[in-house]
Amino acid sequence: MKINVKKLSDKAVIPAYGSEYAAGADLYACTDSEITVAPHTTVMIPTGIALELPVGYAGFVYARSGLASKRNLAPANKVGVIDCDYRGEVKVALHNHGETPQTVAVGERVAQLVVAPYITAEFTEAEELSDTARGAGGFGSTGTK
Repeated sequence: MKINVKKLSDKAVIPAYGSEYAAGADLYACTDSEITVAPHTTVMIPTGIALELPVGYAGFVYARSGLASKRNLAPANKVGVIDCDYRGEVKVALHNHGETPQTVAVGERVAQLVVAPYITAEFTEAEELSDTARGAGGFGSTGTK
């Protein structure tokens, strides 16, 4: 699948996969200087790119595992969603979950983008729903194993 990417800055980096079978393509910080993310704060990190995703597909912005586990930096909204009709700059709301300030370098990989199909559902009101063995059991209702 080909996806059109528009560079909004000369410093922008086109998303790239880190290995042959990687599901997520790295997104890069496109800034003029380093950005410090204070503990328990969120900073919008620009990528300097805009995307043209095909109809029926969305871009999902996930944390990079190393950045999250080693430096406590991950998207504030856990998973960002880029709709196929959005043409603005892709930004990452990077949150510092740790106790020490973290510095994001110019051009650093800050998140990963997974492109996946989605289904647009038609929601209809119903008076009753079908019965299941689980029923209305919620969080933890299927066991602790």
